[in-house]
Amino acid sequence: MLKTLSAEDIDLVRPHLEPVALEQEASLFESYEPIKHVYFFESGLSSEVVVASKSIEVGCIGNDGCSGVPVLLGVDSSPHKAFMQAGGKALRIASPDLVGLMDDSRTLRELLLRYAHVFMIQIAATALADGRYGVEQRLARWLLMCQDRLGDELPLTHDFLAVMLGVRRPSVTDALHKLEGNLAIKAERALITVRDRRILEETAGDSYGIPEAEYRRLISHR
Repeated sequence: MLKTLSAEDIDLVRPHLEPVALEQEASLFESYEPIKHVYFFESGLSSEVVVASKSIEVGCIGNDGCSGVPVLLGVDSSPHKAFMQAGGKALRIASPDLVGLMDDSRTLRELLLRYAHVFMIQIAATALADGRYGVEQRLARWLLMCQDRLGDELPLTHDFLAVMLGVRRPSVTDALHKLEGNLAIKAERALITVRDRRILEETAGDSYGIPEAEYRRLISHR
């Protein structure tokens, strides 16, 4: 997302960015604790999760955006937590520094608020998928979202997918077997390889695509 900034905004932000390597399951922020940094991802995949007796993912972020969306909205903590689903590299900035830069640059503020809007659309799409679609469709949608951010090889376990979808592990296993039988994916231990994106898109149906189109409309094609 930083590549969409103007040269002036890049010069403004660059001195405050710190490169970091983030391992799988590394915490980005915890529930109701101060969000100390915002991370702009160069690789890897993060997950934002509702913390409850049965936690469930509500959104994921890769090199399309940044973690710590509450900070962009002037909020210093969240009931949710965020961590890395797949390790990667990021450029992080202290939250107070980013808030100050948003005050200094109208164009930077506009871009980051556009991204906050897109992320809220993704959360709404997740709620719709969880309420209206079956496990196989929801899994196909989630794999498409991961592929958008990671490429064809997804380092994901059945247990991890179960947490992300808020279902029991056997339900995930059954859905993976169906997608593998349709030749959409190849599932191995801790690795899922996308073989045919078209089949995944057909399976996901209209549970996938609205947040992605909004991102293209507001950010990547500005």
